Amino acid sequence: MTYAEDRILVQEHLAHAAEPKALSADEKSELEARIKSVLKDQDAVLVAHYYTDPDIQRLAEETGGCVADSLEMARFGNQHPASTIVVAGVRFMGETAKILNPEKRVLMPTLEATCSLDVGCPEKEFAEFCDQHPDRTVVVYANTSAAVKARADWVVTSSCAQAIVEDLDARGEKILWAPDKHLGHYVQKTTGADVLLWDGSCIVHEEFKHRGLEDLKALYPDAAVLVHPESPDAVVEMADVVGSTSQLIHAVQTLPNEQFIVATDNGIFYKMQQLAPNKTLIEAPTAGNGATCRSCAHCPWMAMNGLQNLLQVLEQGDQEVLVGQELRERALQPLQRMLDFTANMNLKVAGNA
Repeated sequence: MTYAEDRILVQEHLAHAAEPKALSADEKSELEARIKSVLKDQDAVLVAHYYTDPDIQRLAEETGGCVADSLEMARFGNQHPASTIVVAGVRFMGETAKILNPEKRVLMPTLEATCSLDVGCPEKEFAEFCDQHPDRTVVVYANTSAAVKARADWVVTSSCAQAIVEDLDARGEKILWAPDKHLGHYVQKTTGADVLLWDGSCIVHEEFKHRGLEDLKALYPDAAVLVHPESPDAVVEMADVVGSTSQLIHAVQTLPNEQFIVATDNGIFYKMQQLAPNKTLIEAPTAGNGATCRSCAHCPWMAMNGLQNLLQVLEQGDQEVLVGQELRERALQPLQRMLDFTANMNLKVAGNA
């Protein structure tokens, strides 16, 4: 798929995206009380991504759910005993939860919440790309559909991609990587692996600009720059810390700096401020100046998760994530490899502590 075709697909999806309406404090309070009651009645647990609205994140915490990056969301949903998992995030996260938990009901506030990386890597085109390079081990980022995962040998997240590719490279394997070219290039540079890249990108992270970040750094010279590796190479090169959402949150907690320039989705600020209340967080500049996705570092699909549609799906059950058995079994294999690898990696770290 060409870059232009990728952009067209993304824009078509964005044209239909709708954020929940703004709510008053009383409306929020009423909705939250009803959601808490229904979660309990339905033996359901709420799992939310760091990029969702702070109200959603707080509600997940208060009801015994989970706020995390995609890897920890997958682990939590797999281990929690609830019979229903409500995934506040984007569609691939709901699919991942269903793949790992076929016996559980998986709901989302809206199935329309997708991802530019997912949209820009269609199953048919990706399969053709893989068929053209049969000698390569196929590694796909978690931000992909169940069908694309099913075509892969490995699934990775930004928190484990480097370690997994490094391990594959040590075995002499050549990599076919999809869909995020910026994360793929970062992994290629840091591991030295032979990596063939699919041409995809995140519409949020790609809008961070080197020149604007330079200007902001001049205003805050003592600030540490935190960058997600889905950002362009010139932005990554300016970073003091490059990492996944959970790794960037950890950096705010542990680094001695008082100020941080953060180049990732601004939904992460809720958890950063919660865990490091005395630190100053500064949003990295993007490409635009107006009220568009180019001028605000926030995923338009993550923004589709709201209290209203969260309550609605719990009451109506009409946004259920379904994955066919044959597809689920094929997609489970590369996902399970990732989960097993990271579990072993964590055991090694604990053993050396």
